[in-house]
Amino acid sequence: MAEAVNPDNPNDPSNPNDPWLAMASGTDPAERSRRVRDAHAAFVAGGPLDPHVRPVVAASWRRSAAALPTAEFTAPVELSDAALESHRHAHPLARVMPLFRELLGSIAEDGAHLLAVCDAAGRMLWVEGHRGVRRRAEGMNFVPGARWDERHAGTNAPGTALALDNAVQIFATEHYNRLVQPWTCAAAPVHDPRTGWLLGAVDITGGDHLAGPHSLALVRATARAAEAQLATDATGPRHTLALLGRNEALLVADGRRVRLSGRHSEILALLAGRPDGLTGDQLMSALHGERPVPTVTLRAELCRLRRAVGAAGDLVASRPYRLQVALETDAAAVERKVAAGDLRAALRAYNGPLLPRSEAPGVRRMRALLEDRLRRAVLSSGDATALQLWAESPWGEADLEVWERLLAALPQSAVHRGTVAERAQRLRETYAHTKGD
Repeated sequence: MAEAVNPDNPNDPSNPNDPWLAMASGTDPAERSRRVRDAHAAFVAGGPLDPHVRPVVAASWRRSAAALPTAEFTAPVELSDAALESHRHAHPLARVMPLFRELLGSIAEDGAHLLAVCDAAGRMLWVEGHRGVRRRAEGMNFVPGARWDERHAGTNAPGTALALDNAVQIFATEHYNRLVQPWTCAAAPVHDPRTGWLLGAVDITGGDHLAGPHSLALVRATARAAEAQLATDATGPRHTLALLGRNEALLVADGRRVRLSGRHSEILALLAGRPDGLTGDQLMSALHGERPVPTVTLRAELCRLRRAVGAAGDLVASRPYRLQVALETDAAAVERKVAAGDLRAALRAYNGPLLPRSEAPGVRRMRALLEDRLRRAVLSSGDATALQLWAESPWGEADLEVWERLLAALPQSAVHRGTVAERAQRLRETYAHTKGD
């Protein structure tokens, strides 16, 4: 007798209501592909989204359309040769590549699939499989060193898995980029088991036959196995706080992961930045500025914070308010790498502005200080790879000074020098037009 489907568990591979699965069993792939292709053509032409498009794909198309000028392009290659090898060697996922090859390698060598692993920014670290399939994939720059996050490659399994921090399957014409629509892929994010921070994603890419539940279940299981293997080697702080590029911080306390509310994220960020503690008035000012807020509000928030973190509820002491345990933050890790002169590692660890939507004055100061320190280090380095990593990021894409410095740092023989020059010129024209207004 078949097992009953659990509708409350969307990650159950037997669940036909799984929103991350491209097609339920029995769906005609050709008909599905045609219908989604028509919906995609209508959408990129400016029409409304067809309700038959999966919500997860529809949302990704909207993000892709906002970030990309066209629906047909090749993903940019950001790392090559020595820079790529250095990045691979230093990346934590290098330790589990033998496991990825053991679990997915035979599939990737069957002449129909590829195994791909990317970092948290969507840069492909490894793309492996049959030579003929790899050659076909090169036509869309699905190669090591290429950037496959949604902002640079549109809707695709590894990029969308990173954007949503969830395993996902993308079928054929669900890809935003028309050049990628002959392919189907499934990918799952991989986290550092010690900190909970996103390390990257593992992906299998091939034809329409990957659209069944098996491929999504396989990458999910592979990601879990990788995290389990990383956990056996894990050493370091017992309490960590991820703040960069997130509106809600992720606290990991003795292996337990807690997603915090915006206010609780702000409180822990401020206390982590002041190991000596803050008085009630100082913490209130850092959270609310000059706005008159009753002190009982802060006490109530701290009570709720202690309940939210459960067994780690003794994290915060009072008089003054301070952390009672060592709490490692991803922001502090970036600061240390900058101070040590390891700028490329700092940029790889910088996942975005600190609590970007927070308006708390103290958090805004922390966010601005970290971003300014990192940006100044990039500008003064003269390192073309570091400059490009910053320029290609959402926070650096309109930074004319960085693009001009990158152009100056690139050798005349650099294959992408023309693209950088064009981007710098467009930014100069934009800024000149803005000043003219």
